Amino acid sequence: MSPLTRWLAPKAVARAHCDLPCGVYDPEQARIEAESVYRIIEKYAANEDPTFRARAIGIKEKQADLVKHHLDVLWHDYFKPEHLEAVPNLHELFWNATKQVSKVKASVSLDDAKTLLAMIDDVDAAWKATGGNTKTRVAGRPG
Repeated sequence: MSPLTRWLAPKAVARAHCDLPCGVYDPEQARIEAESVYRIIEKYAANEDPTFRARAIGIKEKQADLVKHHLDVLWHDYFKPEHLEAVPNLHELFWNATKQVSKVKASVSLDDAKTLLAMIDDVDAAWKATGGNTKTRVAGRPG
């Protein structure tokens, strides 16, 4: 690579939920990752092996990061100002849920993980209240 090409090359790579906004949004993605976090905490508590526990913590944190990512995508890409009429506490709901993800990352408490799952249920209710289950899925949402 020539010095000029190297100088003109991008210095950072940007990533997004979609390179082309697909319009598919569903809190179920966050819920699946949060359920994984819950199960990992259960397995962590049931195993005394330090190597297993270290691996479990690393995996739990990675899954929690995915929960936060999926919540952020919903909050920033799906929800619009007009949705505040149907869900007036929308910003508080997401603020608290993403803060709870951070709490779950910092602990191995099943209660913290249960609280996160309940918050994701609230996000799901907000998504449904704004028609997300019919607007953002090709064939609607299963069940």
